[in-house]
Amino acid sequence: MSVEIRIRQSLFAIEHALKASPLWQPSAPDEAAFTSQEPFCIDTMAAEQWLQWVFLPRMHALLDSGAPLPARLAILPYFEVAFDGRSDNVGELLTQLRVLDALFEE
Repeated sequence: MSVEIRIRQSLFAIEHALKASPLWQPSAPDEAAFTSQEPFCIDTMAAEQWLQWVFLPRMHALLDSGAPLPARLAILPYFEVAFDGRSDNVGELLTQLRVLDALFEE
């Protein structure tokens, strides 16, 4: 199985884990939130918003267009810090993010 297919499967698993948690949001943040110049839109979005509304769509768009994927990916550390101390059930989401990061280490 190609790495692109495995990455796409991983993205779907992340989306599923988000939907299974209380972090999934039915509507997008305000348009202004998407204009952030900061990594992870940290100044305008919560971590889960960035994941749902920016990262997942961009990664799917890259795969759909056949554009080059990032050479490395390491988003798990950001989410481990962002979710530290939260009572939301994020264990499965963190597991799926770990799987995605590992695909970029192959």
